[in-house]
Amino acid sequence: MSIRPVLEQRQAIPTREGAGVDLHRAFGFQDPTELDPFLLFDDFRNDDPARYTAGFPWHPHRGIETITYVLAGEVAHGDSLGNQGSLGAGDVQWMTAGSGILHQEMPRGNAQGQMHGFQLWANLPAAQKMTAPRYQDVQSAHIPEIIDDDGTRVRVIVGEFWGRRGPVDGIAADPQYLDISVPAGVKKTFPVDTYRRSFAYVFEGAGAFADASKPTGVLLEKEVAGQEIHIRDFSGDRTLIRFGSGDSVTVQAGEKGVRFLLISGAPIQEPVAWHGPIVMNTKDELRQAMRELREGSFIK
Repeated sequence: MSIRPVLEQRQAIPTREGAGVDLHRAFGFQDPTELDPFLLFDDFRNDDPARYTAGFPWHPHRGIETITYVLAGEVAHGDSLGNQGSLGAGDVQWMTAGSGILHQEMPRGNAQGQMHGFQLWANLPAAQKMTAPRYQDVQSAHIPEIIDDDGTRVRVIVGEFWGRRGPVDGIAADPQYLDISVPAGVKKTFPVDTYRRSFAYVFEGAGAFADASKPTGVLLEKEVAGQEIHIRDFSGDRTLIRFGSGDSVTVQAGEKGVRFLLISGAPIQEPVAWHGPIVMNTKDELRQAMRELREGSFIK
C-alpha cells in the first residue's frame, strides 16, 4: 500500500450565506481543479438559532449535484419539482440540479437549539449538465455502519467500503463518502482508489494523517501502551486535509479520538464556468443560464 501524501492542511473559513446563515467553508469559489470533481464543502454548525434560522430561501442551481448530511437538528426543504420534506439527524439528501432547479433549505435546531450539517457540491460532466433534475432523501437508519474490532466506526453514505455499499446512488461523480470515527490512541489505515481525488475533514476530536514522505512524522508528547506514537501535523476541529495520489490514508487518533469525513471522487477534467449556484463549461452557457433566470425560462 502507498500512503497518500498530505498536500495541504487548512482551517475552514467563517462565511455567511443564504439569508444570514453563519457557517464555515472548507473550500469553494476558488480553483475548481484543486479537488475536481468537488467544487465546494460547507460545515454549517451552530447552537444559536439567530445565526441560522433565516436559512437558504428559494434559489437556483444548474450543472451540479449536492449532497447534504445532517448530524443535529433538521433541514426542511422544498423544490420546483414539488418535493417537500425534512432531513433529521443522520439523514442524507442527494440532489441533482441538472438543467435547473429552484429550491430552499431551512434549518431548525434540536431541543437544545443545536444545528449541524454539511453540504458538498459535486460537478456534473458536460454530457449531464442538462439532465433532468432529481433528488433522493435517505433516512439515517438506512445508512450502513461498520464497527471494526478496534472500535473504529464507519458510516458508508455513498460508495462501497469494507464490503458494504451506501444507499445514495446515481451520483455522476461516483464518489465515496464516509463518516469515520477512530477511538483514542488507535492508528488506522483506510484504502482509497488510486485514481480518485481525496480529502478528509476533521470535525470532532483530533488526529494526525501520515505523509508519504514522513510516514512516522513527528513525536507526540505521550505514550500509549508504553510505546511512543509518531505522527505528523496534529489536526483538530474544522480542518481540511487535501491528499495527493496513493491507495491509502493513515490516521493516528488523538487522546479524545477523532471523527472525520473521508471523501473521494474521480476527476472530470473539463473546463469550468462558475457563477454562484450555477456551474457550466463555458461562459456562453453561463450567460444563457443567467438570461433564462431573468426571463423565467430557467426551469425546463
